[in-house]
Amino acid sequence: MNDRLALGGHQLDSRLIVGTGKYPSPEVMQAAHAASGAAMVTVAIRRISVGQSNGRTLLDYIDRERYAILPNTAGCYTAKDAVLTAQLARELLETDLIKLEVIGDEQTLHPDVRQTLEAAEELVGQGFTVLPYIGDDPVACKQLEELGCAAVMPLAAPIGSGLGVCNPYSLAIIIERANVPVIVDAGVGAASDAVIAMELGAGGVLMNTGIASARDPVLMATAMNHAVTAGRQSFLAGRMQKRLYANASSPMEQLISAR
Repeated sequence: MNDRLALGGHQLDSRLIVGTGKYPSPEVMQAAHAASGAAMVTVAIRRISVGQSNGRTLLDYIDRERYAILPNTAGCYTAKDAVLTAQLARELLETDLIKLEVIGDEQTLHPDVRQTLEAAEELVGQGFTVLPYIGDDPVACKQLEELGCAAVMPLAAPIGSGLGVCNPYSLAIIIERANVPVIVDAGVGAASDAVIAMELGAGGVLMNTGIASARDPVLMATAMNHAVTAGRQSFLAGRMQKRLYANASSPMEQLISAR
């Protein structure tokens, strides 16, 4: 299928975006990325190590020919810090892409809506392709879209919780009203969670901990790859109508008498 994910001027062949944190080793991360089929990898700019003992950084383990890098502003608590981090990312990675995160609460890691809106408006004005992490709030998502964000990224559950899609009804409203891709971000813990998000009509799913913290990250990445594809195909196919009572697969009027 010619069913690419468009994020601003960027076209992706996969609707799964993966992260780079919490893996047991860089080599496992590389293998998981390959198994995921992802075309985009997100990197926390504020958490990139200057170098390992072998002189390599996290970026050296990411094939820039194979993956688009989506820098993110994880660790920022103010719009000012997020904008500065985005500017540093553009300078370092030579990309206009930025996943905007402005955290408002240290325990839940829920976003600060006011600061996120402020940062998004400034970054859009500076020519960034802004993908904002936000709560499952239809109003905030619509406001971010109207500011010019290339997508909105509502959480499915708190970051790293693995709780899955906690509020499918809010996500369904966000997706129904959006004129930009809706990327479900945070909280996906199993392949079934990814399927649910995609069957709701999400444009894609971003995940890190669900893969990196699995007992077998590479196998889980493979499962997530299949799940996102299956969920997307199920959404496009259109599910059957739900019914309260049974409806025989072989209606009686179509049966041939056994006499």
